[in-house]
Amino acid sequence: MLTEFTDKHQLSKDFLHNARKWYIPLAKNIAKHQSGADAPYFLGINGCQGSGKSTLSEFLASYLSQEHGLKVVVMSLDDFYLDQSQRNAIAVKVHPLFKTRGVPGTHDMALASQVLSSLRSGAPTLIPRFNKASDNPAPVSQWQKINEHVDVVIFEGWCWGVEAQNDAKLVDPINALEEEQDETGVWRRFVNKQLSQNYAPLYENMDYWVMLKAPSFECVYAWRLEQEHKLRASLSAADSSAGSKVMSDEQVLAFIQYYQRLTEHGLSTLPQKCEVVFSLNTARRITALTEGGVHA
Repeated sequence: MLTEFTDKHQLSKDFLHNARKWYIPLAKNIAKHQSGADAPYFLGINGCQGSGKSTLSEFLASYLSQEHGLKVVVMSLDDFYLDQSQRNAIAVKVHPLFKTRGVPGTHDMALASQVLSSLRSGAPTLIPRFNKASDNPAPVSQWQKINEHVDVVIFEGWCWGVEAQNDAKLVDPINALEEEQDETGVWRRFVNKQLSQNYAPLYENMDYWVMLKAPSFECVYAWRLEQEHKLRASLSAADSSAGSKVMSDEQVLAFIQYYQRLTEHGLSTLPQKCEVVFSLNTARRITALTEGGVHA
C-alpha cells in the first residue's frame, strides 16, 4: 500500500521515511481508537503552505481504509473558499486585499459548520471542492457525496487550529504587503476578528490535533513554489491553456505574504495545543515528534 501510494503521488524518499516511522503508527492509533466506536473521530491537521498536510491527510485516509476497513472523509479548508464575486463584495465593503483568497474571512465557515455537523450526525453530506485554477468553487455536481456512516473525518488547513492574535500584536506591519497595502491595519484586524468569531468555535469539533511544524516561515516560499510548479505541469498536461492560470514565481512570493502573519503566529502558539507535533526540516523530513508536550 505504501509503495503504491508513493508511486501514485510521485513522492520522495523523505515521505517514505516519514510514513514508515511516524504516519503509520499514528494511523494505527486512530484505528485502535475507532475499533467498535459508534461516532466519527474528527482529526484536525495544521501545516503551513507546502508542508505536506494534504499528502498526510490522503495517506491516512488510504491506510485506514485499505488496512483497517474504515470509512474516511478528508476535507480541506481550501475547499471552503468563497467565490470571486463574494470575495469582491468583501473587498469593496471592508478592504481591497480580500479579493485574494487565503486568509480568514475568505472562507464560507457557515458551510464548514454545516458539513461538520452533518457528518457527525451521520446524515447524507456534500463535501465542497474548490478549483484553484479557476479561483472559484467547483460545480456542486462535482462535490463528493457521502451517503454512509463515516468512521474518521480529517480536516486540514494552513490556519486550522490557530487562535486570534492579541490586538497589540496587530499594530505593526510584518511585511511589505501590510506596510504598503494595509497601512491602517483594517485588513489584518478584520482577519483577526473573523478568526475569533467564525473559525475558532469550529475547532471544538476536532477530537485530536496534529501539526506539521515547519522550521520557519522562510521555507514556505520554496515549498509553495514546488506546489505551483507541480500544479502547472498537471494542468498543462490536461489543457495547454490552463498552465497560464497558475501563479508565476514572483506572484507566489507576493501571495505568501498574505499568509505570513498567521503562519508565524501558529508556529509559535499551536504546538502547545496539539496532541502530536511533527517537526520538519527544510526537506520536509520529520526530525522529532512531540506528544502532549513530551519530546520524542
